[in-house]
Amino acid sequence: MKKILLPLVALMAVLFMDSCNTYKQVPYMQNIDSISLAASQYLYDARIKPKDALHITVHTTDPTVSAPFNLTISRHLGQDGSLSQGGGMLQSYLVENDGTINFPVIGRVSVVGLTKSECETLLEGKIAPYLAKSEKAVVTVRMASFRVTLIGDFNRSTVVPVTTEKMSLLEAIASAGDLTIYGKRQNVLLIREDATGKKSIHRIDLTDANFINSPYYYVQQNDIIYVEPNATKAKNSALGQSVSIWFSFISIATSVASLLVNILR
Repeated sequence: MKKILLPLVALMAVLFMDSCNTYKQVPYMQNIDSISLAASQYLYDARIKPKDALHITVHTTDPTVSAPFNLTISRHLGQDGSLSQGGGMLQSYLVENDGTINFPVIGRVSVVGLTKSECETLLEGKIAPYLAKSEKAVVTVRMASFRVTLIGDFNRSTVVPVTTEKMSLLEAIASAGDLTIYGKRQNVLLIREDATGKKSIHRIDLTDANFINSPYYYVQQNDIIYVEPNATKAKNSALGQSVSIWFSFISIATSVASLLVNILR
């Protein structure tokens, strides 16, 4: 009896320890109660990069004064008499590789590296000389092309538009339906491109809450986040393929054998 019980107890102990180790790989920010978040106490502002699309509007008390500074998509009359899209919608400004936009009246303006509010202040200053002293322009800038790509072991891979110009890594992950149970939480890959076009690769451990203090807690425009599958999923995938091959082989062999039996009768 002892000879039977001892192996069973050992097997149960191994399975229990393995389940404990597996559980530790799943929860996020496991040490959140033991770290200092002092380094995360700042307000994040996205900075403009080349190839960003910006929606820029200029407002004055007299709309005719600001009109020359606002590019709009005009409507065109088609051959069938219908109007094309437009109707006064504002065009977006594409930031060139040299970091400039071509702004009406003013000309080329360098905006790369600026925050939204810094860009607004810059444009207001450049517009001021063209206005009467009693008139003051109010400029609003919005990023129209801020998006983040999430691929790999998410519940759904997706491209997330960031309308608020501020999104944390956890918010981006939630937008993709979270990681699957097989996604590697200790080795999330983030690919980022800076204003010069240089790509950098960063590994993030979501089980360690210290990533909140890192420069990668907030995503930036055009970030790519990739989650690779863990060893369990890789093994299951390989096993599934092997089982499928064997079932196909057995099915074919059975069909051939049945055909031969019918022929040889």
